[in-house]
Amino acid sequence: MIINSRIILLFLLYSFLLSYENDEDYYIRKTNEKFNEVNDYQVEMIIRVKVPAFRMPKKKYKVFYKKPNKIKIKSKGFGILPKTGLFTSPNDNFDNLKNITMIYDQDLSNHVILKGDLIVDSLKFDMPNEYSRITFDPIVEVKIDTINWVIKNVTTKLDTLKLFQINNNYNIYNDKYYMPKKSTVKYFIKDKKLFNWINKDASNVIGQGKELANQNNSIVEGTITVEYNDYKINKGIKDKIFD
Repeated sequence: MIINSRIILLFLLYSFLLSYENDEDYYIRKTNEKFNEVNDYQVEMIIRVKVPAFRMPKKKYKVFYKKPNKIKIKSKGFGILPKTGLFTSPNDNFDNLKNITMIYDQDLSNHVILKGDLIVDSLKFDMPNEYSRITFDPIVEVKIDTINWVIKNVTTKLDTLKLFQINNNYNIYNDKYYMPKKSTVKYFIKDKKLFNWINKDASNVIGQGKELANQNNSIVEGTITVEYNDYKINKGIKDKIFD
């Protein structure tokens, strides 16, 4: 009887430890669970670019996504499609942050903001030297809608200076899924060298690659607008689409 009591006590203690999570982990988990309700989708995207010294006509893409991380982008010719935050899960995004804390703001209704230090080693670009890598210390703020459990805004800063910001507007589709209707990616980078360092991660140039990037080193700020149309959600997408 004593042995059984100890087993029950240990089980309850173990269950308590497993069930404990802080506020930050709770908001990340809920947002990721909502994201994972979508197993696959395809969508038509229209991209508009407004940046100095660069002209690109309105561009259309067809994008296929399949959980967890398969993405296929179809387009004629070349164009710019921002990568950061548009196709990655909340977990993937928050895995790039450390020291995550919640910002308390009484003016926020049904929203929370999580702030974290960006893990520079997780980025896809190379720093020009070790000193730059050590001193480059961005902060990321993520605004979460706690009613629909979607990410409304992502802002990356150096101290108080904004580097770039993503704003997402959502619609409900199939009476169930909250999906982006429009995303606006705004770059505030004033330093040309800094922009060139992070250009590989800030945009994905389809078709022209290095040639286009080399021709547009003067681009230091601007806006990329992404509109989403004609969603097909959880209809099943064959793996061969992504070959």
